[in-house]
Amino acid sequence: MSFSYVSHLYCPKCERTYDVDQIHQLCECGSPLLVAYDLEAMRQKVKRDVLREREANLWRYHELLPVKHPEHIVSLGEGMTPLVPMPRLGREIGIEALYMKDEGVIPTGTFKARGAAVGISKAKELGVKQLAMPTNGNAGAAWSLYAARAGIQATVVMPVEAPELTRKECAIAGAELYFVNGLISDAGQIVAKAIREYGWYDASTLKEPYRIEGKKTMGLEIAEQFSWQLPDVILYPTGGGVGLIGIYKAIKELQALGWVDGRMPRLVAVQAEHCAPIVKAWKEKKRESEFWPNAHTVAFGINVPKALGDFLVLEAVYETNGCAIAISDEAILAEQRTAAELEGAFICPEGAAAFAAAQKLRESGWIRDGETVVVLNTGTGLKYADLVQVAPPVLEPEDSLPMRE
Repeated sequence: MSFSYVSHLYCPKCERTYDVDQIHQLCECGSPLLVAYDLEAMRQKVKRDVLREREANLWRYHELLPVKHPEHIVSLGEGMTPLVPMPRLGREIGIEALYMKDEGVIPTGTFKARGAAVGISKAKELGVKQLAMPTNGNAGAAWSLYAARAGIQATVVMPVEAPELTRKECAIAGAELYFVNGLISDAGQIVAKAIREYGWYDASTLKEPYRIEGKKTMGLEIAEQFSWQLPDVILYPTGGGVGLIGIYKAIKELQALGWVDGRMPRLVAVQAEHCAPIVKAWKEKKRESEFWPNAHTVAFGINVPKALGDFLVLEAVYETNGCAIAISDEAILAEQRTAAELEGAFICPEGAAAFAAAQKLRESGWIRDGETVVVLNTGTGLKYADLVQVAPPVLEPEDSLPMRE
């Protein structure tokens, strides 16, 4: 039995194939590349029962990951995050079977650790020594820390308004960190220039094929945590869209293996009102999005004005009869507080956007009675602690506390 059943890389647009043992970034046509596996061979030799004896991390699915040799794995213990029932919040918004897949408890505090773990591990296997990437903050932090563990030098460029904690994570990991007066798209242009000049490995979103493979383990875990009976709806906060693409890819692979029962969940791409290119494209029934000017939102992780893999996100939404929905910053901040007050969950604003979307879709009837709904909280609220403003009363030592009704 092989450690990995990885087969090759392929282009979802022009169908060119590439050798998985060589460094490849984008297809010659400019499209992101995806990873293919010999699923027929795996179906013959690997049964899902083997997972029972494995450690509770994402590498339990190593046959469906691209690293061929276990000695190249770079891990901080990521994966198998809890699937948390949210009964009080569910009653509040009218969804009885509401669950949170909580990525806030993963190493580095966000789901970005999944993509970094697999992406860095494969980069190490391919002999990469130096990488560069643009980031809104959390991906740069995760890739910097995992790169440090692998002995790979990282250069990171992020918007000057990126969350302070993510800056410090990059810096303490020894990454070369730069700010740009602009958006992640501007950071991407600076990184692209450096890649051309210096020949570094480009770890930008979807400019290497392996980040998706790490993110898809969220879908693998959701299936396993539901005993291979898939939920009806999965809501995902969507910037670059890699997580949504990965979940869709994971479930298709599980279906091909015969590991899951039932139909594909309806996938929902959640964006912010002031940065909603995917939502606009979906409403207009387009296959690709347009650049969103003057993008801004408190949910900084989804402040992506144009995703390279937008066509893959939209495909996942269309093919699952899902939808795309935009949420206001006011609703995001209100939902973040509601989740904390009702469930004790300090979620990130991106996760709050997804919960607010669930409420809107339930109110509209799009989410129906009796459906099982999973919301992805993609990070801990501690990453955005400055968004929470408090002004408690100051007491003198001799003062007494008032009675609380």
